[in-house]
Amino acid sequence: MTRSTAFAPFDIVEGDRKKGIVLLADHARRDLPEDYGSLGLPAAEFERHIAYDIGVETVTRELAAALDAPALLAGFSRLLIDPNRGEDDPTLIRQLYDGTIVPGNYPMAAEEREKRLDRFYRPYHDAVGAMISSVAHASGKAPFIFSVHSFTPTMQGFIRPWHVGILWDRDDRVARPLIDMLAEDKALVVGDNEPYDGALRGDTMFRHAIVNGYAHALLEIRQDLIADRAGALAWVERLAPIVDAIDRRADIHEVKMFGSRTGPV
Repeated sequence: MTRSTAFAPFDIVEGDRKKGIVLLADHARRDLPEDYGSLGLPAAEFERHIAYDIGVETVTRELAAALDAPALLAGFSRLLIDPNRGEDDPTLIRQLYDGTIVPGNYPMAAEEREKRLDRFYRPYHDAVGAMISSVAHASGKAPFIFSVHSFTPTMQGFIRPWHVGILWDRDDRVARPLIDMLAEDKALVVGDNEPYDGALRGDTMFRHAIVNGYAHALLEIRQDLIADRAGALAWVERLAPIVDAIDRRADIHEVKMFGSRTGPV
């Protein structure tokens, strides 16, 4: 975990914006600004999935390099505030997460909640929106948005069988070919809206892709597969040609309104 008085709520990886692809990593970092200390938690908690998506920063940066596409990474731990939640989501700032009480989040005054929204959450989403707009302008077409996450091998005693999961709502333009191409490797167990459901109103994909009619998918890789650099690079080598092939499909860079399973957009 890194602490700094000059704390940036996001990090931009530059790439060719004319390609029309945007990579996102909501949970890439576990950092906290100096004035928040460790939120009252021991250092070991920042090695866990509750603090960040293990392996995702390397995968996202290297995938951006392989595709020559821009990427935007959140710069703060989701223990501070979760950028992949709507502002009204009760799990936006967690007080209890996977068995761990977060002392720095309890009690949570309304003023502190608003401060975190203004200082971290909103600047990140403003930057995501600005990058998507910039890519749309530079490419002259609707962007293709690809979000990278990781998940734990077990949850509440359940051993998760998937190596990778693809999360989506109603727009399957990216999800379906992505699932199909990954499943060509018979050694992989590929989850379709597993281990989570992709319909979450107010999350990053809803906010920046679904409501705009942009093709998108959220990728979840099992964290033990990308916890070291070698594993992360192996997944980049697997993903880069797949994402590039999907990007070349005729309908990927069109605006299409599919709505959401969570309700009207």
